Amino acid sequence: MKVNSYEKDGIWVIEVKGQLMGGPDTGELDEKLYAIIGKGYKKAVVDLAGCDWINSSGLSILIHHYKKFKDAGGELKLANLTSKVERVMVIARLTEVFDAKDSVDEALTAFK
Repeated sequence: MKVNSYEKDGIWVIEVKGQLMGGPDTGELDEKLYAIIGKGYKKAVVDLAGCDWINSSGLSILIHHYKKFKDAGGELKLANLTSKVERVMVIARLTEVFDAKDSVDEALTAFK
């Protein structure tokens, strides 16, 4: 898995490519999200367009950081869920928790 990130208008976008399946796969995303919160940012979007699979460990990282951002007075949104990832999130009923948008631009606009 690879993680790229950039900041746009005070909002961080984290692009995930590969599989979110625990261990080193989720470690890089976990560290990146902790770093963003540690710098005082309260808004982030996880772009899952390049994520072709997620398991319970990957879901756990997203849930954990959703709570961290919320506790800090911010929000973590998701964008570009692939069909496989969306299916897992629907089964886990996480589409009722996360604000998932069809694109990064839509997610960024939703913060304003």
